[in-house]
Amino acid sequence: MNVYDSQRIAGILQTLGFEETSSQTQADIVIFNTCHIREKAAEKVFSDLGRALLIKNERLEQGKDTIIGVCGCVVQAEDEQIAKRAPFVDFATGPLTYHRIPEILAKISRKKGTSVIDTEFPAESKFDFLPQNDSQGACSYLAIQEGCNNFCTYCVVPYTRGVEYSRPVAEVINEAKQLISSGTLELNLLGQNVNSYHGEDEHGKERNLSYLLQRLAELDGLKRLRYTTSYPADMTDDLIACHKKIPQLMPYLHLPIQSGSNTILKAMNRRHSKDDYLRIIDKLKQANPQIGMSSDFIVGFPGETEKDFQDTLDVVKYVGYIQAFSFKYSKRPGTPAAVMPHQIEEKVKKERLQILQDLLFSYQDKFNQSCVGKVMPVLFESKGRHSGQLIGRTPYMQNLHAPLSKDNLNKIIEIKITEATTNSLSGEAI
Repeated sequence: MNVYDSQRIAGILQTLGFEETSSQTQADIVIFNTCHIREKAAEKVFSDLGRALLIKNERLEQGKDTIIGVCGCVVQAEDEQIAKRAPFVDFATGPLTYHRIPEILAKISRKKGTSVIDTEFPAESKFDFLPQNDSQGACSYLAIQEGCNNFCTYCVVPYTRGVEYSRPVAEVINEAKQLISSGTLELNLLGQNVNSYHGEDEHGKERNLSYLLQRLAELDGLKRLRYTTSYPADMTDDLIACHKKIPQLMPYLHLPIQSGSNTILKAMNRRHSKDDYLRIIDKLKQANPQIGMSSDFIVGFPGETEKDFQDTLDVVKYVGYIQAFSFKYSKRPGTPAAVMPHQIEEKVKKERLQILQDLLFSYQDKFNQSCVGKVMPVLFESKGRHSGQLIGRTPYMQNLHAPLSKDNLNKIIEIKITEATTNSLSGEAI
């Protein structure tokens, strides 16, 4: 979602006559789009802002003005901290109000020295005011849902992105058509809780994600479909059935469990148990035996015992994830978990994370090695580090590089896998 938002912010600025530059020293406007999920990411913003100030001062000596902006969830959660720690920031907007950047810039232009912070939850949807979403190449993101109603005790999303909002079906279909007409072959549908999608159709009837996927699959030219991130309790039987019925739907699903312990899941306020989750996994594999699973894990949540941690390892062994993201629990200000008793020592969190990651990487490596000798359709998105090399993604979201000319960019090519490492594959066109 942050990548999608960054693309849309760039689109807004382009409608105002700006062009992107890869160098901050050349930039008249520098915008940091921020994430507040983890403490490390939030803190990095302030160190990056300090470096931007140095460049701003250097440009000022050359007679050049620089506008520094901050967008995203850090603004929504820590607007007072931004004003205190980075008073030189010209404007800051939350993730729901960045569509107002044109009027903010106009206000700054009219009155030099003005600083604007906009963190309200607007009544209108930002999607109603964003410029046309141009294709970013063969793979494009399409946000269909935003916000979350689950209030997991470790998470800031409901406080920074607001309650769940789903875009109307026709709006999503029209944007998808536009992206496809400009070269998109693969659509990745986005939402903080994407499978809770409940947008209205043209007759005012509320529709779910399985309905939307089937409508999108009917569009000419669309070769691949994905959706992320899903919540286990919202994996309905009709959505699971889509993984059997819709050929464009890739055989890869990111479905976060966070912990394998029922005690910890309850403390996290997750609306599923370990057994609920594993039943969903079994149904998905019955619907599509070729499906590969990915997940998120948090280790060292307050109160986590060795037994709780072992339950998480048991889930990993049962599912055999082909990819996963794992993190040490990070206190987020304002969340219930931040003030829970029995906080876990950093040393213990670090040890558990290492054990978990070693296990996860072993399954990822095993899956990648099992791909050697197989032929897969690979969508090539970018040039590789070496001349005459392209990088693409398999249906399982694996990075793959192959010796191909640039004429094959933004195309799906049948590739025979020749080598595998834990993080990537190599192959040759057949």
